[in-house]
Amino acid sequence: MSGIAAFFDMDKTLIAENSASLYMRHRYELGEVSTLELARGLGAYLRYKVGALDLKAWTKSMMLEFKGRDESELAEEGKRLFDALVRETIYPEAADLVAEHHARGHTVAIVSGATRYIVEPMANYLGVAHILYTRLEVEGGKLTGRVVEPICFDEGKIYWIQQLIEDQEIDLARSYFYTDSVTDLPLLDLVGHPVVTNPDPMLYRTAVKRRWPVRFFDAPNAAGTASP
Repeated sequence: MSGIAAFFDMDKTLIAENSASLYMRHRYELGEVSTLELARGLGAYLRYKVGALDLKAWTKSMMLEFKGRDESELAEEGKRLFDALVRETIYPEAADLVAEHHARGHTVAIVSGATRYIVEPMANYLGVAHILYTRLEVEGGKLTGRVVEPICFDEGKIYWIQQLIEDQEIDLARSYFYTDSVTDLPLLDLVGHPVVTNPDPMLYRTAVKRRWPVRFFDAPNAAGTASP
């Protein structure tokens, strides 16, 4: 164990899309959500990008609709979504970075506000053993509709990462974090090697000011298919 970790955000960092938007579109194509619900979901994503969405409240509200669903059913649905829509959006350069950190003996983890059912298929494909995600309460194999606090967003990411740090004896001063979002500034400030990838405008300005490395990945369809 090297004591060094490489943390990767997922949306717009490992993949070129927003996983929540992909999932919403997938459910729309299956007839599970209406055109109005699809529009509301995409509108929420746009508000999130400009910092106008209370993501914690929105997540709690959205998860209520899964009350009573079998956890195994959602896990299978997540695998199908990954195979059908998500895998083709992986940045080849991001997949190469994951492989590079593995080769260096680093602890690699995906840190995402998405649920396990979305993050786990990605982690399995890239060979990532550790995932930190928004947890949903499950009783008797069924979702209750409640979210386990804290949600894996903003300061909540730090909470869940702290659990991994203690378990894996990770030295944050020697570790890496890759992200596109200004909402991840608290975690970027914690690691010794912050790396900004495909950044939103606010994060880009911050990265330039602080002289952090900035990387722009080629679109997956331009660079080829990512390999695990």
